[in-house]
Amino acid sequence: MAIKNKLKEILLKNEKFKAVTEEDIVVLNTTIIMECARNYDTELLALLQINTEIKNHFFSTIAPTQGQAPVITIFKLEKFIAFISNYKYLPDSFTIYKKKIGLATNNNNYLANNQNVVLNWAYKDCILEGGQTKDDQKRKEIFFNEILAPDQINRLLDDKVFTNFKRYDKNGVHDLAELKNDDNMIIKGNNLVVLHSLKKRFAGKIKLIYIDPPYNTQTDANTFAYNNNFNHSTWLTFMKNRLEVARDLLREDGFISIDIDHYELFYLGVLADEIFGRDNRLGVISVVTNPAGRDNKFFASAHENKLIYAKNKRLAEIGNFNISDTSKKQYSLEDGLGKYKLTALQRTGDGSKREDRPNLFYPIYYLEEDNIISIEKKANAIEILPIDGNGIERRWRWSAAKISRDWQTELQVKKTNEKYKIYVKDRLGDGNVKPKSFWMKPEYAGMTGTNEIKKLLGEKVFTYPKSVYLVKDTIKILSEDDDIILDFFGGSGTTAHAVLELNKEDGGSRQFILCEQMNYIHNVTTKRVQKVIENHQNGDFVYLELANDSEDFRNEVRRADAAKLPILFEKVKHSSFLSYRVNTEEFNGFEALTEQEQRQLLLELVDANTLYINYTDIESEDYNISKKDKELNKQFYMI
Repeated sequence: MAIKNKLKEILLKNEKFKAVTEEDIVVLNTTIIMECARNYDTELLALLQINTEIKNHFFSTIAPTQGQAPVITIFKLEKFIAFISNYKYLPDSFTIYKKKIGLATNNNNYLANNQNVVLNWAYKDCILEGGQTKDDQKRKEIFFNEILAPDQINRLLDDKVFTNFKRYDKNGVHDLAELKNDDNMIIKGNNLVVLHSLKKRFAGKIKLIYIDPPYNTQTDANTFAYNNNFNHSTWLTFMKNRLEVARDLLREDGFISIDIDHYELFYLGVLADEIFGRDNRLGVISVVTNPAGRDNKFFASAHENKLIYAKNKRLAEIGNFNISDTSKKQYSLEDGLGKYKLTALQRTGDGSKREDRPNLFYPIYYLEEDNIISIEKKANAIEILPIDGNGIERRWRWSAAKISRDWQTELQVKKTNEKYKIYVKDRLGDGNVKPKSFWMKPEYAGMTGTNEIKKLLGEKVFTYPKSVYLVKDTIKILSEDDDIILDFFGGSGTTAHAVLELNKEDGGSRQFILCEQMNYIHNVTTKRVQKVIENHQNGDFVYLELANDSEDFRNEVRRADAAKLPILFEKVKHSSFLSYRVNTEEFNGFEALTEQEQRQLLLELVDANTLYINYTDIESEDYNISKKDKELNKQFYMI
């Protein structure tokens, strides 16, 4: 123990070798230390030679022979790495990327004048576990390096065992007898692990993924309570890992809708462009959620953003909105064919120039006396071209053939300041309109979401819930009435609520899958969705959760008094969740540690990959999986 403590004392003299635990204890950052050792970092090697005992332990010398230079010192790299690995049992992952965020070429040249750019950040080559049970819980994140720890990642993301199956319906909660193909699901557990476990059953079957992830803002609305030191990089890694597997779950004609505010909008957009393809980005929607505006030093924030991507744009088709009563008032004109409003035949905006559609630039002739429109030149006719007031050549909305066919019923000419302008009768039709990039309804407001939950559960039990009306409108245009909707940031259950509401309204059979890892899933999420089912007297869902092996032990460590910690140390040494990197036979001196150090060590002895049980281990007697759970897991994985 003496050499261990002396090494710690020496290395902590350099700031880059320090790390802070979730209990705010300063410890060695062993990942950085091992990386520096492998690179023969001069600062590290110099520190290791300050103390004679340390130097003798990790260096060897070769005595000079006649005619040679003085003593040769050799660093025992493997011995040092082995020592550090045992010193810190669960080191953070590290990255080949600099701790710098920005656009970079594949050669790590930032902001180069090059088309081959990617979003680059610290920990980009890592998998972030992102486990959490409470909103206010800060934790030291566990990163798994994709290059250096593929075995660990495979174990982390393997299919997992589910347990505690229940069916909720209008009559209450029941033990689950059978899992059906069209069951709605609410799943408790780490959403990254759940998403990978969903692949066998749902890969390529989800029509719409709707997520409202942590915004990572710098305000009270920040629900991203993960690593503080690399909050932005951690958030990007967190999202990247989850969006990559989400893409695999989507149908080829599927969509993903991601709600986000302005803090991470640009970075999320570039990240999503990489994952789903820039060409598959269908739009960035502005949604007014607070018309009055939130307090801000500069601009009062009145809206949030919705990023919408298709899995494959060529196969994507979106629906229309029902036109609102307010919009219907714009259709104030009427003829024998119905109500209409006038829209200029000449196009404006993007794609409206002559070079964009040359075949739609041509003269139209107007005989004012007879009120005749023609594409053929006639005597005394006025020639009208799609040229705007600035002299820019534009194009018509209609082809010449359509004008020849429909001009009598659908076109109208007006004269203003000696200039003639042609208008199209934009008819109300079936009352549907194409969705625009700006969404504004009073019921989208954040307070609406709060009041919805308060009405259902009798009190305010959730912060910043989404409006069910906003989610419903998104589902309406991006899915059909028999599709599967996935939300892996389930939160208060708004997506499930919206699906149930829509099914009631149109008799649809949409299926929802929600994932939530926070403990409020019991007193908010499932409770809310069950209340909606009771009110409708229709619908049901299956609740299930990831079976955990070591989380109970970790919780026991956190609650234990000092006297119980040595007992827990003996327990973990013989447990199934002990980190495979630990050789307990070589470890001694647990009693010599402080209480804080003992507690931290016990938490780190646990293999993070055993927080949940792999399906391949379901028959192991170590886990005591019930016969019923084994059968339901087989049904889940369709085995």
